[in-house]
Amino acid sequence: MRAFVGLTLPDDALDALERLQEEIPVGRIVPAENLHLTLAFLDEQPEVALQALHQELAQIEAGRLTLDFKGLDLFGGGKPRILFAAVELAPPLSRLRDQVRAAAERAEIDLPRARFRPHITLARFGRDMPEHQARRLGAFLQAHGDFSVSDVLVDRMALYGSTLTPDGARYDILADYPMQAGEGG
Repeated sequence: MRAFVGLTLPDDALDALERLQEEIPVGRIVPAENLHLTLAFLDEQPEVALQALHQELAQIEAGRLTLDFKGLDLFGGGKPRILFAAVELAPPLSRLRDQVRAAAERAEIDLPRARFRPHITLARFGRDMPEHQARRLGAFLQAHGDFSVSDVLVDRMALYGSTLTPDGARYDILADYPMQAGEGG
């Protein structure tokens, strides 16, 4: 099963992101129920590995996190594939990601080495964006590129399953991990 570990977002942050998404002029908008911050993409894993990971994740004693969304950006360079809200990489978020990676290692799940750029995917684009759509996207970024939401309190982490469909991915929470009050940053 395709899976990942991510942070679930509170309703007030989801509301702000959805209002922003209403303004995005091109692309396939990520449904609100799929908005999250990925800590570790696990790719395809056998059920036994996910069960082992669940046991490891349940042992993580993480405090609630306060996140700041700071600006919009694109992945894909000259051929944008994803529009996202950037999330500031604060030390508590970095520590939690390291704990999740260590849990995956203990569960014998190999994760690729990659720079962590915390973000919330808002929209996806096809391989070849027509010039008129690129201009509309550029205008959107000019108008909304300074998007920010501060002090987003995150109190849940989840192990998600990802099912690919012709209409895009569907994410299902396989296990949920509450984060403790007063210990995060």
